[in-house]
Amino acid sequence: MRRRDFVGVVTIATIGLVPAAAGQTKGNLPTIGLLLPMKEGTELARLRQAAFRAGLAAEGFVDGSNYSLVMRFLEGDFSRVEPVVRELGLLKPRVAAIGAMGISAFHQQYPETPVVFTGVAADPIALGWVQSYVHPGGMLTGNVMNAVGGEETMAQKRLEFFKELVPDASKIGIVGSGTNPLLIKEKEALQKIAGRFGFELLHYNITSADDLESAFAAGLRDNVSAFYISGEPLMFSNLSRVITFVTSSRKPTYGPYPEWGRAGLLMSYAQDPLEGYRNAGVYTAKILKGAKPGDLPIQQASKFILVINQRAARSLAIVIPPSLLALADEVID
Repeated sequence: MRRRDFVGVVTIATIGLVPAAAGQTKGNLPTIGLLLPMKEGTELARLRQAAFRAGLAAEGFVDGSNYSLVMRFLEGDFSRVEPVVRELGLLKPRVAAIGAMGISAFHQQYPETPVVFTGVAADPIALGWVQSYVHPGGMLTGNVMNAVGGEETMAQKRLEFFKELVPDASKIGIVGSGTNPLLIKEKEALQKIAGRFGFELLHYNITSADDLESAFAAGLRDNVSAFYISGEPLMFSNLSRVITFVTSSRKPTYGPYPEWGRAGLLMSYAQDPLEGYRNAGVYTAKILKGAKPGDLPIQQASKFILVINQRAARSLAIVIPPSLLALADEVID
């Protein structure tokens, strides 16, 4: 693996989840709540926890000395949002940092608790969370995954890279939950540029990980040229299962996050999600120091990672253009 940037991994201690009053724990340490969209104990979760702690550390906050961290996990399952959010809120965190899922639900149930969000691929103004990017107002702030231009710009750039790898792709099957807001955005963005790039877009809906086999089978029956894996949490939380079906499909496949390219997709391109969690840690620390969430501007993505998987390319007899290899931030070989 070649990387231009790397993230130092910090050791994650086991934290006892003890209910506390007014955001304080034993020893009078403020409680921070961290809600993650993936499964507990996975490498995806560990890296995000580490990045979040690194952001806190950058502001001088050390776990056990300046704060106590409590964590909950949604496992990519929207049916878990309400009960898990309620459980986290009952721990009375001084600040809740939330990745991708459960942000609106937490704010509705605990409107007086500051929320720092990350992993969001939507406009927080359109969602009604904030008044503006510069001055959010209220109790929510954080960072979004898209630079100016939104998902359409990202979808176009991602597809430009993919078409260099697979120039004859004419029918792309997108796999993911049709009710997820991120997939809806991805699908709309791809549909807008489909004509310009000369491809047909088909959607294979899933409601649980058990639908993956039938979704990929349907794509193969339709003779798709390639698959696009949605960045929505249900797919992300079942990464290893998805990769199994991608590999057996023998179709070139691409997706958003770096983890997808590292795990076996031909290509991935997106914001560095760990940057978002680091920034969320920094904002959480600032709020603990006295800053108001409504005064902290919404941050937009500034670091993007192109991953090319050379192993996947060889298995599909695809020759990667040297110009694309030169652009890649990581080449998996």
